[in-house]
Formats: sequence, structure tokens, C-alpha cells
Amino acid sequence: MTAFIEPITLSGSHAALEPLAYAHHDELLDAVRDGELWKLWYTSVPSPEGMRDEIARRLALQESGSMLPFAVRSLASGKLAGMTTYMHIDAKNRRVEIGSTWYAKSAQRTSLNTECKLLLLTHAFESLACIAVEFRTGFFNFASRRAIERLGAKQDGILRSHQRYADGSLRDTVAFSIIAPEWPAVKQHLQFKLGGD
Repeated sequence: MTAFIEPITLSGSHAALEPLAYAHHDELLDAVRDGELWKLWYTSVPSPEGMRDEIARRLALQESGSMLPFAVRSLASGKLAGMTTYMHIDAKNRRVEIGSTWYAKSAQRTSLNTECKLLLLTHAFESLACIAVEFRTGFFNFASRRAIERLGAKQDGILRSHQRYADGSLRDTVAFSIIAPEWPAVKQHLQFKLGGD
């Protein structure tokens, strides 16, 4: 098993990223019901009925070497707040994408998200020696696009008619990245944001 898919727990002051397991199922149901996020047409958030299948999908991708999935725990509440992953892992070229992320509505725009990204980026650049970390989101997911830009990622471009939404409509995907030379400044920026909370 390569270091890129080796289960690891990453912890900070606000959040802990735990290796995803079936044992997280019931807590994730509570998290996804906070805001009914699966009803947003421009996202790919699992419904309560689809949560077990989504956990299985992510764990199968981990087994195949292309994903490292996490459950996100709020340390303030002690409850799970969502899921995130390293995905599209390219260990040979030392690249990962941080994605398939969703948070309960009450956890959005909080220190939890900022710290999760700091933990994931730190591990990617400083432990896995990544040359780049990517982020992708749907064109109409303006909240996600703004959140990615606030991290310090730069837009690489828009992949037109890149995927299909659950309803069959075509998704334009906006691609962003942070490259290794940018990481020290991005890290300082994220640490500063967390210090201001």
C-alpha cells in the first residue's frame, strides 16, 4: 500500500480527519440531514438512503489506489460534520485532488473547513511531497468556487461538458490548484485565518 492511500488520522484544534469506515454511517446521516445538502442539484452529496453505498464506493476506490477517504469530526461538538478525500491520486507524478467534500450546513464557512484544508494540504506537501494539489467544482457551485479561492488556490481553467449531474444535465468543471512553490505562502495565509478566529 503506498503512502498516498495509507489510512491516517489528521488532527488540529477544530477538526479531526478520521479514516472513513462503515462505523461512521449513522453519524454521517445526522450530518447530511443538516441542510439537506443532497437536494442541491449542482452538488454530488449522498442522500441518507445512499450513504452506505457512498461509503462503499469510497472504500472501493481506496482499495484500488485512487482515493483516501476521511470522515470529518468537529472537535467542538464531538460530532461528524461531513466527508472529504484525496482523490484522483497520481502517486507517480505526486499529485492529488482534494474533493468529494461536503459539510453539514452548520459547519460551512467555519474554522472547521479551513483547518481541514490546512491539515490535508500540509500532509500532501510535507509528508507526501506532492508537486501540486488540485480542487475541482461545478461551475454553478459559486459558494464552493469562492471557498477554494479563499484558500489561495488559483483557477487553472474550465473543463466544458466535463461530467453529468445526477439529473443528466452537463456539468462544466472549474479546476483550481496549489503548486509546491506556492505552499509556504498558502500555509501562512491559512494559519493566519485560523489564528483570527
